[in-house]
Amino acid sequence: MKKKQTAKYILCDTLSAMLAWAALFLFRKIVLESMGFVDVGGVFHDSNFWLGLVIVPTGWLVLYTIQGTYRNVLRRSRLKELIETFLASIIGVVIIFFALLIDDEITTYRNYYASFLFLLAVHFTLTYLPRLLLTSRTVRRVHSRQIGFPTLMVGGKRKAMQTYLDLENQETYSGNMFEGYVSVGQEEQEELSKVMPCLGGLADLRRLVEEHHVEEAIIAVEDDERDQINKILLALDCCGDIIIKITPDARDLIVGSIKQESIFHSPLITINNRLMEEWQYSLKRIFDVVFSLLAMIILSPVYLVTAIIVKCTSPGPVFYAQERIGYHGKPFKMHKFRSMYIDAEEAGPALSKDDDPRITPFGRFMRKVRLDEIPQFYNVFKGTMSLVGPRPERQYYIEQIVKRAPEYMLLQRVKPGITSWGQVKYGYASSVDEMVERLRYDLLYLDNMSLTTDLKILLYTVIIIFQGRGK
Repeated sequence: MKKKQTAKYILCDTLSAMLAWAALFLFRKIVLESMGFVDVGGVFHDSNFWLGLVIVPTGWLVLYTIQGTYRNVLRRSRLKELIETFLASIIGVVIIFFALLIDDEITTYRNYYASFLFLLAVHFTLTYLPRLLLTSRTVRRVHSRQIGFPTLMVGGKRKAMQTYLDLENQETYSGNMFEGYVSVGQEEQEELSKVMPCLGGLADLRRLVEEHHVEEAIIAVEDDERDQINKILLALDCCGDIIIKITPDARDLIVGSIKQESIFHSPLITINNRLMEEWQYSLKRIFDVVFSLLAMIILSPVYLVTAIIVKCTSPGPVFYAQERIGYHGKPFKMHKFRSMYIDAEEAGPALSKDDDPRITPFGRFMRKVRLDEIPQFYNVFKGTMSLVGPRPERQYYIEQIVKRAPEYMLLQRVKPGITSWGQVKYGYASSVDEMVERLRYDLLYLDNMSLTTDLKILLYTVIIIFQGRGK
């Protein structure tokens, strides 16, 4: 359903962009330049017209993707649709004029203003009206219970039962289709079991979210269970981009911290688990792809020379692939130039340290200037890693870290990176104690995650490489 709805948005946006470009071309060529002389046949023989029909719609789709238009298309509101479409229209029209039309010959600058306002009005109207129809139809289907979102209730006692009844009996249905609930307490018989199945306990939370494709989790625990909220949030934060809502208590009502998207819906606090705006996520990914591709091309001679030296200075393969745990806890193969002798971990996993006898002489140099890490640009290009993000660890060490610092699991909310705040401030960890110590810098990164922060970390990484301060 979601893919079909997304395809409808993309199709409508493409047709709207093509029609708006055609309207602008006709307006400029016929009304502004030809002084009313209508030569439609001549207009359609202009190669720039057909070229624009391909380039301009593609540019609009890229802009909408960066904006996050095609994310959660089944949850869009009409007011948000209006605001986002208008902002995107202004940005896109400005880009078109500076990129395609600024060098056109004109008789008067009033033609520029007329063209700009004409394209803005036509493009916005042609784009917004189909979107409004699509969104309105989806909203009606949600309210009439034709469309719903798999939901998990966390808690099974009185407050959970009351929350369920409030959601079911509210004036406009919010789309919550309950798969079941997760028990927080130890009671065998809980009130909510009368209306939905108990799927398990808190230890099963992450597994249940994956198995039931949960899109929304509602936390409704009793006052004597609120000490479990941090544990619940920690588990849900690592489950992907699910919407998390929690019932407010009296203190929340007093301080006025409730933010409602609809005046008809049950009063639930929505917890924003997105660390950046959608457009920043999109730009971060675009930057990752472009930078990693350029890096692999520019550094290809370095790859070749390094590979030859690694092969000639110690027996064994040039590259080393090791399983690490990445985004949302999914394992992946991380690639490096081999900096250790073969069979270095015959006795089991072990962290490197100063004067580690397992590291080859050239491997020691590579680690100082981070040369062993450059094959990871391939991981970045594939999408399993990012340029900047917490360094990925092996499951063996994650299990040890989590016993001492459960908040480590929060790092799985983002893609692991080639470099990180923790890597810049602390470097390679040679023990679990140092991993836990480095963790505070990576958590600080989550709190301050932005494109500006990424650029600062990349800059400091370059400085460390040139100073040879890696270890």
